[in-house]
Amino acid sequence: RHKKQSGGAGQFADVKLTVGPAKRGDGFAFSETIRGGSVPKNYIPAVQLGAEEAMARGPLGFPVIDVLVNLYDGQHHSVDSSDMAFRIAGRGGVSEGLSKAHPVLLEPIFEVRFRAPSVFTGDLNPMVSSMRGQILGFDREADAEGWDVVRALMPGTSLEGLINNLRSATQGVGRYEADFARFQELYGREADEIVERRAEENARR
Repeated sequence: RHKKQSGGAGQFADVKLTVGPAKRGDGFAFSETIRGGSVPKNYIPAVQLGAEEAMARGPLGFPVIDVLVNLYDGQHHSVDSSDMAFRIAGRGGVSEGLSKAHPVLLEPIFEVRFRAPSVFTGDLNPMVSSMRGQILGFDREADAEGWDVVRALMPGTSLEGLINNLRSATQGVGRYEADFARFQELYGREADEIVERRAEENARR
C-alpha cells in the first residue's frame, strides 16, 4: 500500500499481489485477476511497471529473473489515486514479496576454450581449479600442430583476471574464447562477498 497526504491532493494506492517462481529461463510474467474494478484497468500498467522496477534492483542488489507476479485485488481513491501511486505500490509490494522468498544469487557460468601449446596443457588444470573452474577435457588443435584445445566451465567473475593468468601459465602465447553456458546457484562466502560489494557500490551511487 502507498498512502501519502501533505495538504491538497494526496497519493493513495493499495495492491494485493502474489509473487512466485517461474521455471528457469521463462523470465518475468505479469498477470491480473482483478474483479469488480477494485483497481481500475488504467492503473494496471503502472503496477506492472513498479513490479519490473523492483525486479531490476532485487533484494540482493542484482536483477531478479524467472518470477510470476499476479495482481488479484486492491483499492483506489477517486481523487488521490494516480499512475505514480500505483507504480510505487507495485514496486513496494514486489520488493516485499521478493525479500520474503529467500532469494539466492545466480552466478553466470561460461564454457571456456583455451588454446595453448601442448607443453603448457598440464599447467592449465591448476590455473582453472584456482579460479573455481572445472576442466571438461582437451583435444588436439586441428589447425596447429603441437597445440591443444582445453575445455572448461568457469564462473563469470573469474573471466576478469583470466587473460593475465593464462599468459603467465603459457609464457604469453595462450588464448581463450568464452560463451555463456548457464546460471548456477551460488552460496557461502563467495556469495556473501559479492552481495556486500554490490551493496557498497549501490550506496556510492
